[in-house]
This record gives sequence, C-alpha cells and structure tokens, in this order.
Amino acid sequence: MDVLIPVLIAIALVVVIFILISVFVGRYVKVGPDEALIVSGRKKRLPNGQVVGFRIVKGGATFVWPVLEKAKTISLRIMPLDLNSSAYTSQGVQVNVDGVAQVKIDSTQEAIATAAEQFLSLKEEEIRRIATQTLEGHLRSIIGNLTVEEIMANRDAFAQKVQELAASDLANMGLKIISFTIREIADKNGYLESLGKAQIARVQRDAVIGQAEAKRDADIKSAEAMQAGQTARFLAETKVAEANRDKEMKMAEYQAAINEKKAEADLAYDKKKYMLQQEVEKEAMQVEIVKKQKEIELQEQEVLRKAQELDATIKKPAEAEKYRTELSAEAEKVKKSMEAEAQAFAIKAEGAAKAEAIKAAGLAEAEVIKAKGEAEAEALAKKAEAYKQFNDAAIAQMVIEKLPEIAAAIAQPLAKTEKIVMIGDSGASKITKDITEIMAQLPETVKGLTGIDLTNILRNYAEPKEAQAEEAKEQ
Repeated sequence: MDVLIPVLIAIALVVVIFILISVFVGRYVKVGPDEALIVSGRKKRLPNGQVVGFRIVKGGATFVWPVLEKAKTISLRIMPLDLNSSAYTSQGVQVNVDGVAQVKIDSTQEAIATAAEQFLSLKEEEIRRIATQTLEGHLRSIIGNLTVEEIMANRDAFAQKVQELAASDLANMGLKIISFTIREIADKNGYLESLGKAQIARVQRDAVIGQAEAKRDADIKSAEAMQAGQTARFLAETKVAEANRDKEMKMAEYQAAINEKKAEADLAYDKKKYMLQQEVEKEAMQVEIVKKQKEIELQEQEVLRKAQELDATIKKPAEAEKYRTELSAEAEKVKKSMEAEAQAFAIKAEGAAKAEAIKAAGLAEAEVIKAKGEAEAEALAKKAEAYKQFNDAAIAQMVIEKLPEIAAAIAQPLAKTEKIVMIGDSGASKITKDITEIMAQLPETVKGLTGIDLTNILRNYAEPKEAQAEEAKEQ
C-alpha cells in the first residue's frame, strides 16, 4: 500500500499537468491577418489615451485567462455592398442609380475598437445592411442636388462625392470605404433615352459637320501641300537653273581668262620672235652693207692701183688715158653693180620687213611700225652714206646712163599715139623741137627736186676729157 502512494501521486501530478496544458492550449487563441481578437475582462489603454475594458489582437495570438477574460473575433475582410437607390434630381426627374461599394472595418486600433463597440455581437449581413443604408441615403441626397445631365456627364465625380459625404458617417462606425462605382443610371419616364437621342442627333450633326470640316481642311491642306510642293519644285528648278547659269558664267570667265592669258603669251612670243628676227635681219643687212662697202673700196683701190701701174708702164698718154678711162668705167660699172646689189638687198630686206610687219600687225602693231621705221631709216641712212662716196664723175656717169631711160619715158606717151595731126607749117620739126625743149628743162627740174646741178657735173666731167684729148693730139 505504501508502495502505491508515490505512484498515485505521480499519476495525479501527470493528470494535473495534462489538465493544465489542455487548459492553456484551449485558452491560447490565434487569429489571422484578416481578423481581430477582442479580449475583454481587463482594462487597457488605447494609443489615443482612452482606457477601455478590452484589448485588441490583430493578426497574431494571445492567452486568454480563464474566468478573468473572454475573447471574440471580428472580421477585417472587405464587404461588397450592392446599392440601388431611386431619387428625384434637382430637375424633378426620377432616376434609379445602381452602384457597388467596397467597405471594411478600418485596421487602426481606434477603428477596430469603435467597430467592436457597435458590431461585435452582430453578424456580417447586419453590418452590410447598416453600411448599405448609410451609403444609399447619401446617394439619394447627392442625386437631389444634381441634374441628370450632371450625373451622366461625370460619373466619377458623382461617385467621389458619395464617398466624401458617406466617409465621415462610416468612420464613426469604424468602417472605411475602399471604392465606390456607379454601375447604371436609369429612369422610368424615358428622359435618358430622349436625352440620348438628342445627344445622338447632336453627335451625328457634329459628326457630319466635323466630317465636312475635316474634308474641307483636308482639301485645304492638300491644296496647300500641292502649292507648297509646286513652289518647292519651282524654287528647286530655279536654284538648279541659277546654279547652271553661274557655272556656265564661271566657265566662260575661266575660259576668257585662259584665252586672254594665251593671247598675251602668244602676243609676247610673236613680239619677241619678230624683234629677234628684226635684229637678225638688221644685223645681216648691216653685215651685207659693210661687205658691199668693202668690195667697193677694194674695187676702187684696185682701179687706183691699175691706174698707177698704167701711168708707170704705158708710155703713150693717149693709150694710157684710154685705158684709164676704160678702167674707170669698169670700176664705175662694178661700183654701180655693187650699189645696185646693195640697194636691191636693202629693198628686199625692206620688203621682208614690211611683209613680216603686215603678218604681225594684229599682235604688235606699235612694235612693227617702230621696227619698220627704224629699218627704213637705217636703210636710207646706209643708202645716203653710200651715195656720199660717189664723186661728180660717178654721178655724171649715172646720169648719162639714165638719160636714155629718161628720154624713153618722155617719149613713151608718143609711142602709144596711133596718129598725130599737125596744124600749121612747122610739121614734124615741131614735135622734135618740143621734145628737145622738154629734155633741156630736165637739168633744171632735177636741180629743183634734188639740188643736184646736172649741167655743172656734166661740164666738169667733160672738160678733163677734152683736155686729155687735146694733149694727146699735140703729142
């Protein structure tokens, strides 16, 4: 018996512990995040300083003391509310507004405490009914202050007003409006239908007007675009034409500049070539003239030498004089021949210079005239210098040789006469006399033109001849 006592005590302790654990487990209450546990029985100070006889556990767990406390849950889930309210607008038109609202108990300690005071013992359906009545009352109040057009024009503003007015009343019950939406607005008298028809007519009218205006604007824009396109094309073509014109003008200017430079270069080349050619011809002429002068001097010296030899070797003065005369004539002939060649060369050079001057007249007319003048002046100077070497005998000899040509020139008009009719008694002697008188006037004419006295020259040339002839006769 004594042995069983400890066993019984142990069993009793186990039973007691098991009972205590069962009681603890049974009094440890847990709630989800969408619920709140209201534990009443002991005083609790809320965050706003209010002292109440309960405490709130939201989304957690707590131990509820037996006998001292009791616990009850309240739902924090959203409660959808169907609203259907019929009321008269400010125009006296009865409309039915159908909407839906989403409400719930607010999650703050104060809102849960307020809702617990009012709804803790009520079912969720009763809470919904109270909230629905509150919202429908405010909905009718707002409808009475608006027109049908205002309600239809902006449903969102209408729903926002309902929320704003009902929010304070629901907050006093610990409830909070999550959303409020108008589903339908209708009337039994066809007002909205008539309003819709009028609106449809206006819309159709506006659509027709808008379509016409759009077509007009499209036509205007199309015309403007076409005009702008043509203007742009004309401007582009104008710019292309201007660019081509400027290009052609530039090319013409460049080509003109090139031609001008080329002409200047050709002119300078031809001018330089002509000047060099003139210099060469001038030098050649000078050399030829000097050569002819030297040949004349050599011939004169040869004549003098032969004359001196004749005087020393020939004993008969008449024959010597005759021989000397022949030599003198031969020398004069050679001299005239050389002079003629020099004159012909000068004339030829002058002719070549003139031809070259004509060829280069368009390129360097001033230089050609100058060179021609210098060449002619120099040729005349050389010719005058050569004539200065002639003595009276040479001039007389030249005149005597030219007398037949002069006589022929005087008689040339008569040679072309087919018939001469003489009036008077003189006959043919008259013609001979006239020709003789013309010939007699020749020395005076030459003296008047050139200053050369042919009479004195011929007299001086003839007197030594006569004296020599008389001396020869006397011997």
